[in-house]
Amino acid sequence: MTADVRTDDGCRLWADQAGTGPPLVLCHGGPGMWDYLGPVARLVDDHARVIRWDQRGCGRSQRRGPYTVDRFVADLDAVRAHLAGPRTALLGHSWGAHLALRYALDHPERVNHLIYVSGTGIDPDRGWHPRYERNLRRRLGAHLPRWEALGVRAGTPAEERERAVLQWSADFAVPDTALRHADDMATPWLGVNAECNRALGAEAKRELSESDVTARCRALEVPVLIVDGTEDIRPRWGVDSLHRALPNAERVSLVGAGHLPWVEDPQGFRRAVTRFLTTH
Repeated sequence: MTADVRTDDGCRLWADQAGTGPPLVLCHGGPGMWDYLGPVARLVDDHARVIRWDQRGCGRSQRRGPYTVDRFVADLDAVRAHLAGPRTALLGHSWGAHLALRYALDHPERVNHLIYVSGTGIDPDRGWHPRYERNLRRRLGAHLPRWEALGVRAGTPAEERERAVLQWSADFAVPDTALRHADDMATPWLGVNAECNRALGAEAKRELSESDVTARCRALEVPVLIVDGTEDIRPRWGVDSLHRALPNAERVSLVGAGHLPWVEDPQGFRRAVTRFLTTH
């Protein structure tokens, strides 16, 4: 069932909810993308009432700023208040994992579980991005020249989609199915908000450098599940310091899965998430 959520500054956010049970709000990655977590919802909607949403400026939500971390935290709070109730579980993927963590740090009394999927951690000094770039180029393989050519200039929507599909294919561990999985992510194609991506990416990096996120994580009592795929091209050691800082965290690494572990190990992902939600 779809719904519109209005934020305190009047921005319209697209949302959807399905399933029965305690609320679980999903936060998609990007930033600047749209919700692609329908498969996650279908894996767990017999254990939770799953709420998905397109972040501000993305997908089916209204195309307007500002694109700041504080603003996105406030938008998530609006989704929570409108659809989930006083307290909710949160699941964030990639950039969405950072958003969900930041929300839990700001509003721990409104979060009962936090599931941090394929995030990149809280350590600004270890420099995971150069390793990611090398791994991306290596995994693109024969598709690398075309991906590079498509990035030289602003393209048509079809060319933007083609480049995204090629890039996202590197997020899957099995070459034979990677392009198909990436094409599924890009269908329907709702366009990536590049302005949103740049603004939030830069602010999140600056925030990790200038604020003591580690100390705030040490004080977080909310139970946290960290889920990784062992074949993610973003180095998983980037999350080690986050795991060490959280006082009530466990970590599950799904062997042979990439950046979207629910795609390549759906049953392992379902087991980890549903066990966490029902035993903590």
